[in-house]
Amino acid sequence: MADKPIVAATDGSEESLRAVDWAAREAVLRGAPLRIVSAPGLLPRMMGDDEKEQYDLVTDVIRKNSDRALQAASERAAKAAPGLLIDADHLSGAPADAVTQSGSGALMLVVGSRGIGAFTALILGSVSRYAATHASCPVVIVREAPEAVRRQVGIGIGDLEHAEAPLTLAFEEAALRKASLIAVHAWHSPESDISRAGAALATPGLHDVEQKTTAKLEQVLNDWQARYPDVAVHHDVVRGHPGRALIGLSARSDLVVIGRQAPHHGPGSVINALLSHAHGPVVTVPTA
Repeated sequence: MADKPIVAATDGSEESLRAVDWAAREAVLRGAPLRIVSAPGLLPRMMGDDEKEQYDLVTDVIRKNSDRALQAASERAAKAAPGLLIDADHLSGAPADAVTQSGSGALMLVVGSRGIGAFTALILGSVSRYAATHASCPVVIVREAPEAVRRQVGIGIGDLEHAEAPLTLAFEEAALRKASLIAVHAWHSPESDISRAGAALATPGLHDVEQKTTAKLEQVLNDWQARYPDVAVHHDVVRGHPGRALIGLSARSDLVVIGRQAPHHGPGSVINALLSHAHGPVVTVPTA
């Protein structure tokens, strides 16, 4: 049994409960305990007797809601994985920092993509995205529950020189699920906006670049498949925006893995595109 836990964050929303379900099943696969956390996000302390009384009342309500969220999530996890070792904790401090720090030392941190109501959805969405780009452990964003098991794990490889951590997790997941693995390397250039035939005519060296990239990707995957001989491996080198390629990959995979070298989640980033439009769970993995 693994010593490190899998951590799942909840606020009582259905999205976060789906994330707890996913985390519970993953804990069973890995023989790991499950830790469920809730970050109530208490209000700043007010001044004066009247304000203090009001603060205490609001704080009580927030804490009770958090208690209910933890209880509901614990019951959900126990139902999804009978016999699983489950722990539940309140977090203190700003929700984004608290949830992100809760993954320290964990196998992975699992969060939903949004919460209860429009305002809470905005908050949890920002918390999830912050954790996905700042946590020291792999972070799983559970956007949708797949309708059927596809027996395929996808991985997007942008930097072939720094892909060890995401490849390790992707191959582990494929082996645990008895699934195949498909690796996608997408690259975008002005020529990518032209048709393939047109691009080849416009830039004769483009085809050579693609061939060299494909050969390098094949070599990397061959080295990893030697460590995981039971995992069937496929690959694809595509021209186009990596975000679009990975969104498409998510529609046919049980899980998509992507590496992250530094916090980067602006409007144009690959991670932002994938987290906003993925059709299933996405894992962001910190790399060296």
